[in-house]
Amino acid sequence: MVVRAAVVPAIGSPLQITGIELPDPGPGQVRVRLTAAGVCHSDLSLSNGTMRLPLPAVLGHEGAGTVLAVGEGVEGLAPGAPVVLNWAPSCGACHPCSLGEVWLCADALAGAARTHARRADDGTDLHPGLNVAAFAEETVVDASCVLPAPEGIPLTDAALLGCAVLTGYGAVHHAAEVREGETVAVFGVGGVGLATLQAARIAGASKIVAVDVSPEKEELARAAGATDYLLASDTIPREIRALTGRQGVDVAIECVGRASTIRAAWESTRRGGRTTVVGIGGKDQQVTFNALEIFHWGRTLSGCVYGNSDPARDLPVIADHVRAGRLDLGALVTERIALDGIPAAFENMLAGKGGRALVVF
Repeated sequence: MVVRAAVVPAIGSPLQITGIELPDPGPGQVRVRLTAAGVCHSDLSLSNGTMRLPLPAVLGHEGAGTVLAVGEGVEGLAPGAPVVLNWAPSCGACHPCSLGEVWLCADALAGAARTHARRADDGTDLHPGLNVAAFAEETVVDASCVLPAPEGIPLTDAALLGCAVLTGYGAVHHAAEVREGETVAVFGVGGVGLATLQAARIAGASKIVAVDVSPEKEELARAAGATDYLLASDTIPREIRALTGRQGVDVAIECVGRASTIRAAWESTRRGGRTTVVGIGGKDQQVTFNALEIFHWGRTLSGCVYGNSDPARDLPVIADHVRAGRLDLGALVTERIALDGIPAAFENMLAGKGGRALVVF
């Protein structure tokens, strides 16, 4: 069956909206009709080579939809079931999984190497970008890549749970472990940054400083929970210290993935403060520290993968926050687009203008 999808032919090549021949689900697989998919910076990172996975590929890793068919051996799922896609399923058997660190599963992206579909025009084999190939009208995924959609949440909103919200919420509650009354700075007010701001508010942070290059994002940031908004500059650490009694924030969360931003986040924390890096940067982004400052400041710098989250555990918790009105999924979306609008959404991200575009099928 031919469906339309967004395909990246090679690193640095323009994204193409084209027809693909999608096979029926095989053993252990599920076919899903997409309702919505979020346009995430990680898709851009895959298309420009920052993340190295097999190409050509169908992009998209954050989505929700309805099960159309299941393959042999699939249990607990049936046609008509609403689901959220999980782009990083854990194997349950590797060393990180045995430690309960399922977000570091050694085999989480193994499915990206399989043949997912073929181009309808020339028969070229296509891979499923980040496992789930959500930038398409329909997709076929392993059963481990779907989770039951939370009740009471529209699928157009639930699509964002698969990456942006899990990452932002987890960065605050699992990676940085923000405590009530602490001060927080969030660098980068895209979709993940907006989710992080809301999570910091839920955690009870006393002051939440949002930092971004775009003045147009201030209203969005404040609506998400920011108490202060600063435009990115070389003086950001000094400005943040001025807002916190010359101490710096307790926690800085970097959602950009640039060396300069990581360094600024580090310098914006107090002595003994914590910096959590969520953004995915390239190998050319080198961050340097001298030995004396590491000793003197006593700060902690840590990475964060998928919010250090376990989707099966965290989705129900996040859904409770959504249903109670503490977390507004709609506020993360700055633009609703059709499949054809994805290339333009990528351009907006490159220009620093993108918040969270949502593809509605």
